[in-house]
Amino acid sequence: MKPIVTEKAVMMIETQNILTFEVDRRLNKDEIKKEIEKLFGVKVEEIRTLIKGSKKYAYVKLKKDFPAVDIATKLGLI
Repeated sequence: MKPIVTEKAVMMIETQNILTFEVDRRLNKDEIKKEIEKLFGVKVEEIRTLIKGSKKYAYVKLKKDFPAVDIATKLGLI
């Protein structure tokens, strides 16, 4: 799992509380959710996935109690 740092991804962190990751194509949404919650100690509200070419991206929306900005700061994205 690799965090994505683009202008759009940073804007989504700040405005919509969404983190973007490149994930293994074999993972389903439940597996991604469990891994994010375990790694960062947060609660996930929703996950959307996108398969583009040979890569799979996960858009992870965190619950309001857990600011995505805090996680992004810990990862060094912002």
